[in-house]
Amino acid sequence: MTNSRLLVLFDLDGTLVDPAGSITGGISAALAEAGLPVPPAAELDRMVGPALKESLTTIASVPAEQLESVIARYRRGYRETGMAASRPYPGIADAVRNLRADGALVAVATQKPEPIARELLAVQGLDTLFDSIHGSPADERLAAADGKVSIIRAALAEHHGRYSSAVMIGDRSHDVHGASANGIPCIGVAWGFAPDGELEAAGAAAVVRSAADLAPAVRACTQPAGANGTV
Repeated sequence: MTNSRLLVLFDLDGTLVDPAGSITGGISAALAEAGLPVPPAAELDRMVGPALKESLTTIASVPAEQLESVIARYRRGYRETGMAASRPYPGIADAVRNLRADGALVAVATQKPEPIARELLAVQGLDTLFDSIHGSPADERLAAADGKVSIIRAALAEHHGRYSSAVMIGDRSHDVHGASANGIPCIGVAWGFAPDGELEAAGAAAVVRSAADLAPAVRACTQPAGANGTV
């Protein structure tokens, strides 16, 4: 990392911040309030990471006519209690600081609506650690169909010309696929919400089990960004 400028992109929920049940509990409450079935715990865990609209549709089978009201119920509860209940994962803030001290640019790339992502990071005292924060539109109906791909692309474009290599760090397969579509590697983190084997099957360059392992993994897998105009 000393011979070139590195850009490190971090996912948010399941990577930087432990929702501590606030996401799955909030989804359960919103579904119950709407009179809809609540999926089993394992299925609720699968809903952490992807865009909420996608998860509610494909996993919870929320009817299209109730989708917006369920999302609104969930967002209200998340702002009231969920953000404060969340916690940064052990050692992750120091890992980000160490990457910055080594000269890296660091940014957030999450499918959470960007205003909520900024608010969560501020509540957790993490917002000042990042050079930029990228998420979905506040109006989730306007989110790009390719999800994480577009968000990572926007983060790379934000720092165009300022870095020579980039890497994504995340806890789910869509982080890996979004990074790959943009020509960069992805390091998976084992403390998030991926079932066993998901990150490896998706093609993660490495899977780490502690925040202290991030910097060595970044050094080992960083390569020039793909020839897709992102550098």
